[in-house]
Parts: sequence; structure tokens; C-alpha cells
Amino acid sequence: MTHIGGYPGKYQKLIKKRLKELRPDLYICGHSHICKIMKDHDLNLMHFNPGAIGYHGFHSKRTMITFSISQREIKDIKIYEYNR
Repeated sequence: MTHIGGYPGKYQKLIKKRLKELRPDLYICGHSHICKIMKDHDLNLMHFNPGAIGYHGFHSKRTMITFSISQREIKDIKIYEYNR
């Protein structure tokens, strides 16, 4: 998990290097204030950006993600969206 790291196909150089070394099943990053859940097929991981839950910034909606992990399976993924 990191603040700024990029997206599948557009990771920062050092982030991509670490993802290749560590080979996680899930990578969480933010900064863009745009809620996204994507599968990275090249690195075989799920990419989560929970968006922005705060009141400051350019986003029109406040968002967050909840999920559970059981036996390495990511499931029960829910996106919550609130008015600013």
C-alpha cells in the first residue's frame, strides 16, 4: 500500500520493481481521488484505489472501499459513495 504509485501499465518505476519483487495479490494506492478497482493481468494482482473520503479536493463524491480476504481470496468488495 502506498500513496502515489500509478496504475496497471503506468506504475512508477520503483513501484513496478517492488511489485515484481514482492508479487502481492493486492496493491492499494491513492492520490488521484478517483475510485478504481482493476485487475493487473501482467503482474497478476488486484489494484485498488479507494478514491477520496475527505471533504477537500476536486472530487464530486466521497468514496471508500471495503473488502475481506479469506485464504488469499479477495471477496465481498464494496464501494461506498457519499455526497460531499
